[in-house]
Amino acid sequence: MSSSFGAVDTGRTSTAIATAGSTKALRTLYYVRFGFAVAWALLVLAIAKTISPGVTALLVIYPLFDVAAAVIDFRSAGTTRPKAPLYVNMVLSLLAAVGLAVASGIPGALRVWGAWAITAGVVQLIVALLRRRLGGQWPMILSGGISVLAGGNFIATAGRPHAALTTVAGYAILGGIFFLASAIRLHRLAAKVK
Repeated sequence: MSSSFGAVDTGRTSTAIATAGSTKALRTLYYVRFGFAVAWALLVLAIAKTISPGVTALLVIYPLFDVAAAVIDFRSAGTTRPKAPLYVNMVLSLLAAVGLAVASGIPGALRVWGAWAITAGVVQLIVALLRRRLGGQWPMILSGGISVLAGGNFIATAGRPHAALTTVAGYAILGGIFFLASAIRLHRLAAKVK
């Protein structure tokens, strides 16, 4: 009887070690996404009072960075993480980048950003639910749900007289905090296995 418990423990330990190892790239990606989100949001807060070519470029950079992050995530996923939703995320982020490049004024940019936040939030929620066995995904689940709500708010407030791009900066910072929280949780889970 004790030998069968040993086999189960060894199986669980090797599974835990494999899971922890497979999340190293994901943890690193989440840390990078946190840093990027904060730096990007600070730039938006500093210069995005009106739409200009520089502000438009800054807005387009965020979904393009999301595409790059999804590509890195896809390549590092191996067989341990679902990949299909990452394709969807890449397409949505590319469409958002194009939409932001051609959006008309702050209201147009907020509507495009809102539509992207809703759709990308749904995808993020699905990905996090599919990855929950890896651990550390509750921040991503919350982030996906909040993204859907925030996207609806961007669309609803886009036509108001004082609509501002600073709201997307707050959205990016909050998303970055969720990435940081998930990275820390994954890091702690990996440390327990070692």
